[in-house]
Order: sequence, then structure tokens, then C-alpha cells
Amino acid sequence: MIQLIENAARHLDEIAVKSDSTNYTYAQLLSASEQIALQLLNGRTDLNEARIAFIVDPGFQYVSIQWGIWRAGGIAVPLCIKHPYASIKYVIEDTKAEAVVFSKEYKERIQLLFEEFEMTAIPIESIESKEGNLPDIGLDRRAMILYTSGTTGKPKGVVSTHQNIEAQIKSLVISWEWSKEDHILNILPLHHVHGIINILSCALWSGACCEFLPKFSPKAIFDVFCQKEVNLFMAVPTIYYKLINYWNELPTAEQQAISAALKDFRLMVSGSAALPISTLEKWRDISGHTLLERYGMTEMGMAISNPYRGERKPGYIGQPLAGITIRLVNEKNVTLGEGESGEIQVKGPNVFNEYWEKPEATEETFIDGWFKTGDIAMFENGSYRILGRNSVDIIKSGGYKISALEIEEVLRKHPNIKDCGVVGIPDEEWGEIIGASLILEQGEENVAELKEWLKDKLPNYKMPRKYIVQADLPRNVMGKVTKKAIQKIFIEL
Repeated sequence: MIQLIENAARHLDEIAVKSDSTNYTYAQLLSASEQIALQLLNGRTDLNEARIAFIVDPGFQYVSIQWGIWRAGGIAVPLCIKHPYASIKYVIEDTKAEAVVFSKEYKERIQLLFEEFEMTAIPIESIESKEGNLPDIGLDRRAMILYTSGTTGKPKGVVSTHQNIEAQIKSLVISWEWSKEDHILNILPLHHVHGIINILSCALWSGACCEFLPKFSPKAIFDVFCQKEVNLFMAVPTIYYKLINYWNELPTAEQQAISAALKDFRLMVSGSAALPISTLEKWRDISGHTLLERYGMTEMGMAISNPYRGERKPGYIGQPLAGITIRLVNEKNVTLGEGESGEIQVKGPNVFNEYWEKPEATEETFIDGWFKTGDIAMFENGSYRILGRNSVDIIKSGGYKISALEIEEVLRKHPNIKDCGVVGIPDEEWGEIIGASLILEQGEENVAELKEWLKDKLPNYKMPRKYIVQADLPRNVMGKVTKKAIQKIFIEL
């Protein structure tokens, strides 16, 4: 049985979800998801892993649909509410979804789907009360397909079983000490493991409350925090950066009120992208909290985390979570020791089942049962430190392997550099040379002066050779900088 849903029966009268200024109990969530499951079954006894896509705003409806699909025996395919039609069509085509559940806000966006594909349209407003039986669902069943960001070709559908999802939830609930007393604000996209697993599913597994905002804004987030109900928060570095900038512009009295509310939180987490140390330090000044950095990806949920209790080292991602095994290997797949940099490989029940209908890609990403992440790290001082992504953040120049993240951290310390993105640019002589895209606080940057400033901060082989200035860095919906886009700009210069 699906333990996540079974757990809800222990908290029937507690608030499970808060959205649209309304509180919804676990009893209401169980009832609504049962009705959706029966609607999807429509007389059948089991969906038998039929793919059901859905597109609704984050909130109670989202959770009800997701649980309803699972309870009917289907595979949930959440669609990104910000994606254009072409991206949505790709997911539908790839998964061969038999139905799409949607709210009226997205009817026009997806209308063409029902002309191009033989599939059932299910407006969420049309769900009626029904009676019937639901199937027993084994943990080995496939439960969800989430799509990668597609940095190495077309996005791949990451298939997780109920067992994978349960393992991902349990490791975090144990390590981050979730309880039914918790109340978390969820502002992250719900087609991504960060929003679905780390926040939503961990909260509901524990009998806690998950609150949603109708629209992102720093003011709205701080207003919720000042109500002093929320005691956990998880976000990406870009969001913390925006909150810091907003806080800096407020009158002193409002700043003090926000800081006082934040100090009462029990946990704040940052992930999905590298956290600049400067952002960590500024947020600590405002909130009194050292953000907990962790490491994970769509294919495995979370695998490594700084400790909930104990020292959190800036720039480090911590130790393996409970039940998960980590190793670092070199290019010949030889296991490395402390102080040596290599690819992170992961083994455990959290690791995904397969890439949807891509057996070759699935086979390529595993070796002897280990999942190859493509991320480069080093184990030192009792903790893992990410050096970069194999293909994007590791620049190979003149025989050196250079971490783009290290150079970015140095550049961000310059008084006129607000943010930056460092990439490798193909070069016939050096293999790659280093390019830096700069987001400035004001005016223009004198490159000669910048190079002089960098002289005693970086060795010569790590110095950027080319610079561009942009209004903002290109990012995906999770706030990750899309370095391929930066590389393309440099190449076309």
C-alpha cells in the first residue's frame, strides 16, 4: 500500500493544505482524491500504470489529483504551468498519456492537445461524487514521471516507483526531523522533485501543513512569515537573493519585524543550484539561520545533506542521507579517496527506476548498479564539496580541470558584480577558455581593472579570458542558470 496516503488517516482533522486562503484537512484530501480516482477509473478496476497528465495551480487541487492518480493505479505526469504549448505537447507525446486533468485556467493553453491526440479531457470542475472500490497498489509500481531540464538533448522522463518515492521521503523526514507540528510554505514548481518530494510529500507524510501562495512575491512571502505559523522554508538561491534585495529596501522597523519572525524557524534549506557563500552570509545576517545545503537531482531525490544538528559548512553539501551510499570515481571508474575529485555515483532505494522508454539512456547512466550523476565533487574535512557539473561547470583548459563555481564565487565578491555565470568556450589551442557573464550593480565594468583585482585572487590559468555584461542570467523555471545559453552567446560573438 502507498504509505504516504495511509498516513493521512492518522491526521484526519488536521490541516493538510492551506491554499487560496482556505484550510483543507487530511479527511478532505482523502475524500477528494478518492473521487478523482473513481472518475479516472470510470468503471475499470485498475489503471494499470496508465499515464495521467495534469495541469492545475499549486494547491489543494494539485495534491488531490496527484493522490487520485496514484490511488487509481496510474502514473502521475505533472505538467509545468509555465511551459509553452510545445513543451507540454512533447511530454504528452512522449508519455502517451491517456488523459489530462486540468483547471479552467489552462483550458485554452492545452485545447490543441485534444485535437492532436486521442486522449480524454477531464476538467477538474467536472469531477462528481461516485462510489466504488480502489485497487491495492504495490510499492514496485511505477508512480510518477518527471522530466529533466534537457541540458544534454531532449528532456528525458524520469520514472520513479512508489518505493523510490517512499525512500526519498523517509530519508528526509528522518534526517531533517519532520513532525506533525511543522508548517511549511511551498513556493516551488510542482513538476520538480524539490517542490513535490522535499516539501509537499515530506509534509504530508508527517501530518504537517503545506501552505501555498497564489503568486510569488517577496512581500507576500514575508507577510506569511510574519504571521508566525510557518516554521520551515525551502527555496533556490535565486529566491533567497530576491528576498535579501527586497528586505534591504524596507524601513528598519519592518526589517526588524521580519528578522524576529525568521529567528523562530527551525529549518531553512537551499538547493537545486549552487548557493553563493555571499548569499548564505547575507541571509544569516537577516534571519539568524545558516541555510542547510543539500544535493540531489530528479533521478534520485536527495542523496547528500548538511546536518540538521551540527555544523553546516558554507560551500559544502554534507554527508550521505540515511540508507544512501555514495562514492567518487575517476574517469576509469576507480574509487577515489579523501581529497581527490571525481564523479559522484549513488546507490540506494531512492534511485529512479528508468528513463521512460529510453533503455539505452537508462543503461548508460548506470554502472554496476551505481547511478552516474555527472557531478564532480571532493570529500574533505568530513564533508562533500561540489566542484561542478561534468559537462558544464568543469572547464577543461590547457590540461587543467577548472571549477566554474569556484571562479563565480570569487567574482561575486567584487563590489560591482551582482551575479555572474562562468562557462567554458571552445578554443582550438586551449580546448576551452574561460568566459564570464557579469550582472553589474551599476554602470559598466572596466575589464582591465577587473583583471587587476582578480590577480591575487585566482591563478592565471583560472582567469576569465572573455567577458560579457548582461541584464540578467538566463535561467530555467527552477532558477538554475542555463549555461548552455551563455556558452552560445560567447560562441556567436
